[in-house]
Amino acid sequence: MTEKRQYREITDCAPRLFCKRRERIMRTRVQVLTAPVLSKVSRAYPPFHNDSSCQVAEEEKEPKTEAQSLVCPKDSICSPQDEIIFTMHENTGYIASVVATYWFVSISMVYLNKMLMSNDAVSIPAPLFVTWYQCLITMLICRVAGMVGERARRNPPVDYTAVATNDAGESSGAQKEKLTFFQQFPRAEYRSDVARRIFPLSVVFVGMVTFNNLCLKLVEVSFYNVARSLTIVFNVFFSRILLGATSSNNTILCLLVVIVGFLIGSNGELNFSVVGTAAGVLSSLFVSLNSIFTKRVLPAVDDNHWRLTYYNNVNATLLFLPLIFIFERHIIMEAVGKQLVSSAFWTAMTVAGFFGFSIGIVTVLQIKATSPLSHNISGTAKAAVQSMMAFYIWGNPATAMGVIGIFTVLGGSLLYTYVKMNENAKAVSLSPPPSMEDPEEGADVEMPKTTRV
Repeated sequence: MTEKRQYREITDCAPRLFCKRRERIMRTRVQVLTAPVLSKVSRAYPPFHNDSSCQVAEEEKEPKTEAQSLVCPKDSICSPQDEIIFTMHENTGYIASVVATYWFVSISMVYLNKMLMSNDAVSIPAPLFVTWYQCLITMLICRVAGMVGERARRNPPVDYTAVATNDAGESSGAQKEKLTFFQQFPRAEYRSDVARRIFPLSVVFVGMVTFNNLCLKLVEVSFYNVARSLTIVFNVFFSRILLGATSSNNTILCLLVVIVGFLIGSNGELNFSVVGTAAGVLSSLFVSLNSIFTKRVLPAVDDNHWRLTYYNNVNATLLFLPLIFIFERHIIMEAVGKQLVSSAFWTAMTVAGFFGFSIGIVTVLQIKATSPLSHNISGTAKAAVQSMMAFYIWGNPATAMGVIGIFTVLGGSLLYTYVKMNENAKAVSLSPPPSMEDPEEGADVEMPKTTRV
């Protein structure tokens, strides 16, 4: 009887001897499971509680982490499922707030610019002047942020644990030392030699924002995304012409879907504007050129996007002045005693400029909090909601072909993003690994450069 009792105690205790190993396995597996599946896993792998008959489990018990102490009682052992659920809830709240902020800023910026471009009671019919003032506000914000950042960099950087940056829930890299929010902004200084190198990009930038706001002024808000939907078509075209890059059949099929959606949406638009649609197409062309020129001139500003933003907006404010004098000086002179002395006009102009600067920040935050693919999915969903809300808020007339065109364009854009990311992932997986051979003695070894945005 004594031997049977000892054998029974050993068999009862044996599973708990491997509790650490099982917890490690659970942490790896459960991270990719959804909440409904977690309940089934919890029943399959129950929490390991303290047992006086199992001395080994008591000796191997580790101190609880901060996350465990928040969700578990003080004197109990927290199960790995509880810790994972707590972390998921924490990250989900942060991601939801970032995505909601991105949606709010993006939609508000489009609607506010539409009001400034088309409402004569609040604003003036001078899109070049409105765009110039928004560039001026962005330039001033960059300068103030640079001054605050210079003072903040005197303090040591703080430790930072990055939120998951890809769809697998893994971080893109080690980020133990990360600048705080204001420390990321460089000192705003304007050097003529650097400005000359960035000048071609600034010309493209002026064309992009000018035709973008002109399109928003002349077309309905519900049709705005369709009118500017050919950006990815120009991306593939210029990649072929300028870079010699080839495109797969799946990519061409996605582009055809977008073009068909553009034609359907244009045919279904009741208040169709030829000039506004042409401005949208030209805006898409300049958006594509802007991305190409940005990659070329980034080394001139040490690959710092905020420094590039400052130089670009300073150059743009200078480039807009002769255009405003030629095309809009009479409109501005007529509004001297009217809208130009209205506090509502300048408040709306300033808020729109602030949103124009903020959209860059919230875009980076959303990509870091989710992933590039999730960011594009969020942007597509935001565009759909923005177009549907426009039918109610702005009273745009809706037609069946117009709605079909909107969702065809957005669906084609989403498919294009998915196809390109899959192709890029396959190209990375098929690329040969870097050589592990030691460099020759006396040879110069170039260390990789790290940049922070």
